Amino acid sequence: MARTLTLPGMLDPHVHLRGLEWARKATFASETAAALAGGYWAVLDMPNTPPATIDAAALDTKLAALNAEAVCDWGVYFGASQDDNTAEYAALENGPVCGLKMYNNATTGTLLIADQAQRRRHYHAWPPAKPIAVHAEGQTVADILALVRETRRQTHFCHVSTAEEIALLHAAKADGLPVSVGVTPHHLFLPADDVRALGPLGLMKPELKTAADQAALWDGIADGTVDVVESDHAPHTLAEKQSEQPPFGVPGLETTLPLLLTAAHEGRLTLERVIELVALNPQRIFGLTPPPETDTVVDLDATYTITRATLFTLCGWSPFEGMQVRGRVRAVRIRGEAVFDGERVLVPPGNGINLWGPDVA
Repeated sequence: MARTLTLPGMLDPHVHLRGLEWARKATFASETAAALAGGYWAVLDMPNTPPATIDAAALDTKLAALNAEAVCDWGVYFGASQDDNTAEYAALENGPVCGLKMYNNATTGTLLIADQAQRRRHYHAWPPAKPIAVHAEGQTVADILALVRETRRQTHFCHVSTAEEIALLHAAKADGLPVSVGVTPHHLFLPADDVRALGPLGLMKPELKTAADQAALWDGIADGTVDVVESDHAPHTLAEKQSEQPPFGVPGLETTLPLLLTAAHEGRLTLERVIELVALNPQRIFGLTPPPETDTVVDLDATYTITRATLFTLCGWSPFEGMQVRGRVRAVRIRGEAVFDGERVLVPPGNGINLWGPDVA
C-alpha cells in the first residue's frame, strides 16, 4: 500500500499568474489550475503584470478577472510605485489585498524603487497590519533591513538567493526584527552551471547562483532562517524564451512540492519541514487559517519524470523537465469540495475566492 502525506492548506505567497494584457503567456484559469495540480490551496499574485496593480482602477480590473477565472483561492499584492502612489494605501488597510510588493532591484517601469528615501516613504505609509514583500538583492537587503529596524513593519524577503543575503537575514532574525525569508526551488535545485544546458529556460531574476550560495540556502532551511519555499512562478511562452531577447522567469507551481519531497526522500530535510515551508509558515506570515477540510494528499512512493506533456501551465515547459522526482499529488480539497483528483481540475473557473475579499468570514 502506498504511503501518503496530507498537507494542510498549501499556500504559495509568490506567483506571477499573468492574465490581463499578458494572457498570451498564461491566464488566471490556466495558472490556478497549475496551482491545484501542484497541490496548492491558494496563491498570492504579484502586481507587475500589466496593467501594474498600483492604483484602484488596475486593482479592480485584476480582482474582477480573478473572481471570474480562478479555480483555487487567491490573494493579490498592491505594488509600490516610484510615482508615489502612497495616497492609495489608506483604503487598503481593510481592503482586498494581501500586502504590498516593493521592487528594489532588477525590474523596469514605475515599479522599480531604487531610492532609499522613496522606500522610506512607502514603508511609513503602508498600513502595518499587512506585510510588505520585497525584491531585494545584495546590499539592498541591508538597506531594507534598516527600514525594518526603523519602522518595525513586517517584511517578507522574496527569492533570497545568496549566502551574503542569508547571513544578513539570519542576523536580523537573531536581533528580533519582524522579517521572513522565502527561497525558490530553482535556486535550491539548479546551480549556475545549469544555465549552459538550459539556455534561456534557465534565465530568471535573481539569476542562478554558485554552489556555495546554494549550500547556504539549504543551511538556511536546516537552521530555520528560511521560512518559505515559494515558486516565483513566472510563465513565458516558449517562443518568447527562445527569442533573441528572452524574458526572465520560469514556471514552478507544479514542481515545487515534488522537488521538496524528493529532497526529503534523500534525507536533505524532513517531511515535517516540508509542511512548514509550503503550508504552515506562509499561513502564519500572511495571517491565514485554511478553511475546514482544506488539504492535499500526496502519494509519497510515486516516482515519475517531469515532462512538459503533463503540465497544466499554459506556457507548457519547465526548467526541471527530465528530472525524476518522488511524490505525486492525488487529491486536493478546498472547503470540503474535491477540486483536483490527481489528473483533472474538478471545479469551474471562478470557484476560488479572494482570501482578503468580502466572501471570507
